[in-house]
Amino acid sequence: MMRMRNARRGATVGLAIASVALLTACGTSGGGGGGDTSGDAATELGETEGQISILAWPGYVEDGSNDPNVDWVTPFEEETGCEVTTKTFGTSDEALNLMKTGDYDVVSASGDASLRLVAGGDVAPVNTDLLENYDGIYDFLKDRDWNTVDGVNYGVPHGYGANLLMYSTDVFTAEPTSWDVVFDKSGDYAGKVTAYDSPIYIADAAMYLMAHQPDLGIENPYSLDEEQLAAAVDLLKQQRENVGEYWSDYLKEIQAFQTGDSVVGTSWQVIQNVLESEGAATAVTLPEEGATGWSDTWMISSQAKNPNCAYAWLDYIASPEANAAATAYFGEAPSSDAACDFRDDCEAYHAGDEDYASQIWYWTTPIEDCIDGRTDVQCTDYAAWTAAWQEIKG
Repeated sequence: MMRMRNARRGATVGLAIASVALLTACGTSGGGGGGDTSGDAATELGETEGQISILAWPGYVEDGSNDPNVDWVTPFEEETGCEVTTKTFGTSDEALNLMKTGDYDVVSASGDASLRLVAGGDVAPVNTDLLENYDGIYDFLKDRDWNTVDGVNYGVPHGYGANLLMYSTDVFTAEPTSWDVVFDKSGDYAGKVTAYDSPIYIADAAMYLMAHQPDLGIENPYSLDEEQLAAAVDLLKQQRENVGEYWSDYLKEIQAFQTGDSVVGTSWQVIQNVLESEGAATAVTLPEEGATGWSDTWMISSQAKNPNCAYAWLDYIASPEANAAATAYFGEAPSSDAACDFRDDCEAYHAGDEDYASQIWYWTTPIEDCIDGRTDVQCTDYAAWTAAWQEIKG
């Protein structure tokens, strides 16, 4: 998946974190093969190593090289002595493969990758007590299925957002209140429906079925047994007949709504912000069924060569000013109320609105052990979803 980088002015992120010199050698191993969640996270502070290798979504680690006014990396380097090298990735699958090389200390993982990283032993448990800024993070982002396993934390929440319903106000005289306009009623907009191009989009269909076919017994759209997955696939195959374009490039979706090639489909608040600024006749809404969404997590490699600097980065990027700069540039809600002191658009992203956030089903990696609590059935994993997505698209 590709997400938007919402270019905004850079913020000076001068939070003093000299006290975060972290992690002695006894805590450098972590995760363990096969998804060991017994926890061997760091227990005390130590000296930073002088460098860190970060694997991240585009726009998450900006050092001024793309825009001289956008730089929250240099202050981190100056205050910790950890020189940053960065590699960006375009999909969660790409990130997963790169993390297996052991070449990176830290990764920004979306929920459709995080549990796979834990299960593969690629990331280490994180001792959040060692992070000064962790307490300020919204409680509704902590201890969730995509960042915590068996009570063990595997990272620090970064930013979050919802996959909203976008519609053309020229076509819709009233705001749609249900996702039925892209599912059961998609035929009314044949050829002009758009959908997100990823296996994780199956969860959008499952969420819709939760409300409209309760007999299927779906309790969590990322926890589907074979029958439930088949129902979601059938719904998406019906939708496929009316989809004009599947999108992963935000620029293509912007253009499609500007030209009228797309009139309804899944989108992000930041895309609506761009379209609105350019005078497009579009709007977004959170339908009555809720929405899927993302809450990304900064995670530390179980093979980290620079674990002290890795902890320093996790604490720094959770600091109010640094988090504000990174999430604003990317186009998502920050992880704390304090970050909103350094942004002027938190209201547009519903930052800190727990009621709004409770309506979002955040991306979570589908695994065979049902995360909805069922133990009498095996659920379908991400590999099954990937195969299903290929079948849906034909």
